[in-house]
Amino acid sequence: MSARWQNDLDRWLDNGVIDRVTADRIRAFEEKLAATKGLGWPVLIAMAFGGLLLGAGVLLFVAAHWDMLPPAARFALVLALVAVFHIAAAFTAQHLAVLATTFHAVGTISLGAGIFLAGQIFNLQEHWPGGLLLWAMGAWLGLALLRDWPQAALVALLTPAWLAGEWIEATRRLIGFEKPMTEGLLLLSITYLTARTPDNESSIRKSLTWIGALGLFPLAAWVGIEPTSSYQTTSMPTPYWTLGWLIALCMPLIVAWYLRRQASKWNFLAALWVVVLGTMGGSAVAAHSSLADFWRELGPYLMWSVGAVGLTAWGVHEAHKERINLGIAGFALTVVAFYFSTVMDKLGRSASLIGMGVLFLVGGWILERMRRLLVARLEQKNS
Repeated sequence: MSARWQNDLDRWLDNGVIDRVTADRIRAFEEKLAATKGLGWPVLIAMAFGGLLLGAGVLLFVAAHWDMLPPAARFALVLALVAVFHIAAAFTAQHLAVLATTFHAVGTISLGAGIFLAGQIFNLQEHWPGGLLLWAMGAWLGLALLRDWPQAALVALLTPAWLAGEWIEATRRLIGFEKPMTEGLLLLSITYLTARTPDNESSIRKSLTWIGALGLFPLAAWVGIEPTSSYQTTSMPTPYWTLGWLIALCMPLIVAWYLRRQASKWNFLAALWVVVLGTMGGSAVAAHSSLADFWRELGPYLMWSVGAVGLTAWGVHEAHKERINLGIAGFALTVVAFYFSTVMDKLGRSASLIGMGVLFLVGGWILERMRRLLVARLEQKNS
């Protein structure tokens, strides 16, 4: 039973909503249920790595023998790869649900390999985002039937990957085509990161939180220092520009509203931060002036710092430690990046090393002390 649920039970007991006997019965029931259905971390890790190794081994086996197989055998092998894991999951579902979940996930991953291999076998017209669309549709079907977190994670990854692929194919030669795509992906990662709410912390939402956390820093760096590509020579038509920005901003906010309802107002502030951070990119500050030079050199660091502080405050406000930890880590990375890119080259070798040591020791101590203080206040608030 989670600590949050235990705190709720204690609060109900203190306020007379339930009596002591009822509280003990609820606690005993939950502990018995957790003991019969729960799995330890070693089992979960073994299942996760087993699924990854199984999928990698199958792909390596197919790749090693691919050239020796005739087209008919290749297609039959592709169909077997897609079907065999789901059939194995159906047979193991009654005995070990986590193993069935792993088999279903590997089966959906194999669907993507099968789609692209089938395109190669029959020499179909090359349009790689179409393969991502079919793969995403398979993941959506798996989510509708299974309702588990691996299928939800695949949907969360494949759907924006398909949209990004279609946008790249349609606008790759147009000036500034990266901006709507990168900013939309950053805003979507923030939406995933904040998917968990106090009244809904399901495994699906936890998987979205992990995806958002893993993508947050790389995408924020990409948006802040986005370079201008030399091969882009044609201005983007207004309809393309409008459609790109509508999808980039509206889709993550619609998903945020679906997941968070009234609390999604904070995601709108995050969208404003993403747009302002995007103005720090190389193509957006091409004008030569003192203000443009300032934004080009210091603007990204300023906005990354604002975002880190805002994410930390967001975590305190909604009682989520992972946002506090990510916010503190983001601020530390911003300070380190600023030192390496702006300060270090202006100092001598010894002075720069001394400064780096002081920065890591003193700055790390201050940030860790602040993080522990915020987490302690958060735990005190939840207790």
